[in-house]
Amino acid sequence: MTYPDTITLAKGAHKDRSDGLCLLEAVAWFAGEPHSDHPACVSPVLAAYGRSLNDALGDDSRRLLIPFISVLSRTAGDGLDEARGYLALDWIIRVYTPAWLDVAGLTREARALRDLRCISDMAAVQDARPVVLSAWDAAWAAARDAAWAAAWAAAGDAAWDAAWAAAGAAAGDAAGDAAWAAAWAAARDVAGDAAWAAAGAVLSPTVAQLQDSAIALYDVLIAGEWPA
Repeated sequence: MTYPDTITLAKGAHKDRSDGLCLLEAVAWFAGEPHSDHPACVSPVLAAYGRSLNDALGDDSRRLLIPFISVLSRTAGDGLDEARGYLALDWIIRVYTPAWLDVAGLTREARALRDLRCISDMAAVQDARPVVLSAWDAAWAAARDAAWAAAWAAAGDAAWDAAWAAAGAAAGDAAGDAAWAAAWAAARDVAGDAAWAAAGAVLSPTVAQLQDSAIALYDVLIAGEWPA
């Protein structure tokens, strides 16, 4: 395999390598494994995140994932998956969600989430829970406002899906019970696609910012800790 100059990453899974490669299929190739987007050499958490992120990004941004191919091939069984799940959940709560609350004008709620301590264990999850649910209540109350409706529709992009997949794959119950997860899913989808279509030009800078942040988060998840 000539890597990385001649490789192109494509969206979705592929029947075989002649049909194309997503990030995880490229890792399987690099590691000498059979064609698959579930290579055995990759941490299940990092694989879940990578599959979702690969499909979330456009072609140009997807190329930024190529440098992760070699390092991902050495992450299975490294003992860091529980930490990775909390890191993904931390990003959802303290980075991703506040960005959209700011867009909606809910700056007090956004600040409250950012001011939470790092979500690194179950105690931090329990401490965060009432703050998160309070933000959810404010978001729901604001759902009739057009700016918020458009913002939360945009928040339904796959950067959220990627991080939530990683959090769920590792943390399990740490990601919260079904009611909490359902609340955030409902909040994310409250406006529908029409609002996003109407306001996409205004909100696209936040989408781009969070996609860049989601790519940077991959480095963090691989290391299993936030940079000092």
